[in-house]
Amino acid sequence: MTDKRVNTILFDLDGTLINTNELIIASYLHTLDHYCPGRYQREDVLPFIGPPLYETFSGINAAKCDEMISMYRAFNHDMHDELVTEYETVYETLDELKKAGYKLGIVTTKLRDTVNMGLALTGIGPFFETVVTLDDVKNPKPDPEPVRLALRQLASEPSEAIMVGDNYHDVLAGKNAGTKTAGVAWTIKGAKELARHEPDYMLEKMSDLLQITGVK
Repeated sequence: MTDKRVNTILFDLDGTLINTNELIIASYLHTLDHYCPGRYQREDVLPFIGPPLYETFSGINAAKCDEMISMYRAFNHDMHDELVTEYETVYETLDELKKAGYKLGIVTTKLRDTVNMGLALTGIGPFFETVVTLDDVKNPKPDPEPVRLALRQLASEPSEAIMVGDNYHDVLAGKNAGTKTAGVAWTIKGAKELARHEPDYMLEKMSDLLQITGVK
């Protein structure tokens, strides 16, 4: 069971609360097939899931980076509702945590308009008191800035919080901000890879948080 002082849980969005993996992969392949025909296959873009788009595309073609981001986002927006789903036990877990009085927030590297689409599609938006997006910070995860901003907005201390995510950027951002951390075993990159970064907890399903927090 976790520290009794924990009263705040922060979540990554993509790959943690909602399954956007197929949308992200399709968006990357659509863009890369245009700018780099025949060069990238599905397995090649898996490492791109998690880091900010600028970091990925600038490493591929710095001169065309802004164009590539625009194409990615347009495709991602158009295909969003068709390809995005919610992970098992997410809604029920958020509902139980909220009823138990936990402060809940999202810390994501997505832009706010796309975040809002995902929250509306799955109906989980009302559970969160704060949502920190890429629009809100200068330094995205793994920098601690977005986690610290969410904690300030929730009037929480790092020692009172857990950062939950599917990517090492989430784990490191939590560690860098001084929170506890939880990885999710359903990460598309593999639980073993995420475990290498030593999160405090590894969730097999989201409802494991209820046992960790002592809610159930």
